[in-house]
Amino acid sequence: MNIFLIAILVANGLISYKGFNDPAFFNKYKFHMGRFQAGEQIRLISSAFLHADMSHLAFNMLTLYFFAPVVIGYLGSISFLLVYLVSLIVGGLLTVYFHKNDYNYSAIGASGAVTGILYSAILLQPDMMLGIFFIIPMPAYLFGILYLLYSIYAMRAKNDNIGHTAHFGGAIGGYLMTLIIRPSLVVDHLSMVILLTIPIIILFVMAKMGKL
Repeated sequence: MNIFLIAILVANGLISYKGFNDPAFFNKYKFHMGRFQAGEQIRLISSAFLHADMSHLAFNMLTLYFFAPVVIGYLGSISFLLVYLVSLIVGGLLTVYFHKNDYNYSAIGASGAVTGILYSAILLQPDMMLGIFFIIPMPAYLFGILYLLYSIYAMRAKNDNIGHTAHFGGAIGGYLMTLIIRPSLVVDHLSMVILLTIPIIILFVMAKMGKL
């Protein structure tokens, strides 16, 4: 297994486990909008290594484990790490942008970074088949489009405790970094590049119109 993937899995596991058993540690390093704006910017990064429980941690790490090899295989180890970190940061920054006036907003989890790896893999290999709920076969590019559209709906509905904004931001980060690292994809997978751009445009148009 790739050394960077192992390092990320271990870091998430150890830091999350510490958070499970140490509420003071968890509260000190989770993302909290008020504390972030007060100068604790480290929370943008540290919160991405904390999880709510074992199922939350397992879901994110399994998703990363399955899709990281695609990104590593096409882009290499260093680029994989770069995509992961940029997706983490962009997911956090988009969260700050959309929740800047909600001083009590808090979030945890590696979902933004993991979603960035997922979307990088989709862009690199759009025709691979995914098993939705391990049962329903679906082309990766179709899943990517539908998931981003669902994330927009969920961001607007605000009826759950999932960090959909971080997911969307992570997807944007993974999408953009993959195109920067491998610009030939614009030619090789032009239709996929355009299709995956549409939900991103919709998001910012709706934000500009005050619909989110």
